[in-house]
Amino acid sequence: MLRVGIVGKTNTGKTTFFNASTSSTAEVSNYPFTTKKPNLGTGRVQTLCVCRELGLTDKPVNSSCLDGWRFIPVDILDLPGLIKGAWAGRGLGTQFLNVVSQADALLHVVDASGSVDEEGKITKPGMGNPILDAYDIEEELILWFKVAVDRALQRAKKHTTGKDSYADPIGRELVGIGVLPRHTQQALQTAGLESKHPAEWKDEDSRKFAEKVREISKPTVIIANKMDLPCAEQNFERLRDEFKNQLVIPVCSEAELALKRAEEKGFIEYVPGEESFKVKEESRITKDQAWALAYVQQRVMNKLMRTGVQFSLNSCVFKLLGMNTVYPVEDPKSFSDRKGNVLPDAFLVPYDYTARDLAKQIHSELGAKMLYAMDVRNGLRLPSEYVLHDRDIISIVAAMRRQ
Repeated sequence: MLRVGIVGKTNTGKTTFFNASTSSTAEVSNYPFTTKKPNLGTGRVQTLCVCRELGLTDKPVNSSCLDGWRFIPVDILDLPGLIKGAWAGRGLGTQFLNVVSQADALLHVVDASGSVDEEGKITKPGMGNPILDAYDIEEELILWFKVAVDRALQRAKKHTTGKDSYADPIGRELVGIGVLPRHTQQALQTAGLESKHPAEWKDEDSRKFAEKVREISKPTVIIANKMDLPCAEQNFERLRDEFKNQLVIPVCSEAELALKRAEEKGFIEYVPGEESFKVKEESRITKDQAWALAYVQQRVMNKLMRTGVQFSLNSCVFKLLGMNTVYPVEDPKSFSDRKGNVLPDAFLVPYDYTARDLAKQIHSELGAKMLYAMDVRNGLRLPSEYVLHDRDIISIVAAMRRQ
């Protein structure tokens, strides 16, 4: 399952975002380092289900479908907050950064209201600097990656000669922090170091390579959180101008959490990611609850159109990681599995995933005995190396079925 890590300074609202995206109840408070160990939960990314297109009533197994929207699970990690010097072990830095290696992508939560100071303590809105906060966290990540890169370079120098390729030995050393071989190769190319032997690298070369490895292996969305507070709108514009090459998304995690809890209690109708919610029976809610819902409507929905939590997860998985959604079925006539569940599963797969890759993911034996795949929409036979497209409905035909 895909894993998304939530990073940022302490008190920026990371755990509130985590709770809002996973419907969890992790501890939240306004003192530093409330999160002392990683919280792991299940979030869901949202995509338009093919059941609408086909006019079918589906029965999901590995995911869920709500009003024609398919919600597919992903792991969400809420990591301990960072401060300067975390890469060297200050605060909870070592623990934090080791967990970063487990994530496929990162959501960097920044307090857009500027109500967190340099040390991560609560202050008045506008007193903090979210741009500097973002750079502080980025620097910690790069320095942590550089430690791993320097270690990998030392080992690569011992096992390569001037004529040997060193991308492979460096890549093998970095696998332990979640860097794939293709990430290493791409980082070498973009850093202009693919033809320079490790023995010739200077400190600025390893720094540049670490920056590229961090950027490529852990793509990141910046979450401008607390958008309902004073100074947030101005700071959001500043963040967007400063980080032009990254996705910067306005978010109010508190609002999403409030809406989800109201929906769970039956007070409102709300689909995560939607631009509106509907109060079912006003007589059932208290004055305080009515005030809270009115606040969300006026300060968040009317201004941002959405809380931004679901949009952030969707953007991370579909835009940043470029994942496609495919629907494997066993019976191409009924679009179902052997138990009769219609469109039972929705898988998130990389853009270069093949039909055989999908078969192996379903079951290793199915991948080994696969003959071909079938495009269920039109009945076309597809080769095992067919590259899957978004919204494909695929049936895998294997040798075992002929027995």
